[in-house]
Amino acid sequence: MEIIKSISYSQDEIISNIIKLHSPEGKIDIDPTFSKGVFYKNIPEPKYKFDLNPQTKDTIKADCTNLPVKSNSMSCIMFDPPFLISCGPSLKYKKEGSNIISSRFSCFRTVNDLIKMYNNSIKEFYRILKNSGILIFKCQDTVSSGKNYFIHNEIYSMALNNNFYAKDLFVLLAKSRIIGNFKKQIHARKFHSYFWVFEKKEK
Repeated sequence: MEIIKSISYSQDEIISNIIKLHSPEGKIDIDPTFSKGVFYKNIPEPKYKFDLNPQTKDTIKADCTNLPVKSNSMSCIMFDPPFLISCGPSLKYKKEGSNIISSRFSCFRTVNDLIKMYNNSIKEFYRILKNSGILIFKCQDTVSSGKNYFIHNEIYSMALNNNFYAKDLFVLLAKSRIIGNFKKQIHARKFHSYFWVFEKKEK
């Protein structure tokens, strides 16, 4: 029997394993932050694709905290929100007004803004999921203004407070990372991110 591990260097492997273990219908129904759909190279795309800034023709413009979806109608959600905070300029990217990392990813102004958006999204996902429906939440811890924020712990607490059960946790390892400009390193550079798997419980 194949043993599914909690760690991998392959995002595709983790997503496929989550679907095997936890997706009630063997697929993802909806992605509210679809972007360009990089998750779906080796698995079927979800039927419902939303994004605040759509980048494909079949993605509908919508805020993940207020989706045009019926209550109790979805079985499995994939959520990959922005995770960066307070992205400032670097010398190399001064003309673009962003640093090497934020030039690729969206950014929150403050940690509180990130937490508020995540919490409001979780509330909305609880609304649209069927009972025992699955929320797959990709996240990453971050550093802002020299302070570590263990965001995956915050998400765990938010999910429990919104009546989700933490069913599983996968760790995606990275062989390399983009390195920003800094004079002195004060924290370990994070070479991992997480995939939380939450299950909706009845109230």
